[in-house]
Amino acid sequence: MRGGGLILTIALIWLIIGAIAAGQRGLYTDTPENCPGISTLAVTVIAGPLNYFGVNPEVDECIIPEPSQ
Repeated sequence: MRGGGLILTIALIWLIIGAIAAGQRGLYTDTPENCPGISTLAVTVIAGPLNYFGVNPEVDECIIPEPSQ
């Protein structure tokens, strides 16, 4: 049980660092409200500390499946 708490803490810190990186890049205010914009924001948060090591995730195109007829 103790290992699960440690993993949860590390994951939470990872996402907080990613959220800070997204804020520093202006993704909360300058991101267009479309699929690529929102996806870039999400991927930046998920990348976490990797953002500070040169990772610059961007999503240029989203293919959203259409419901069947």
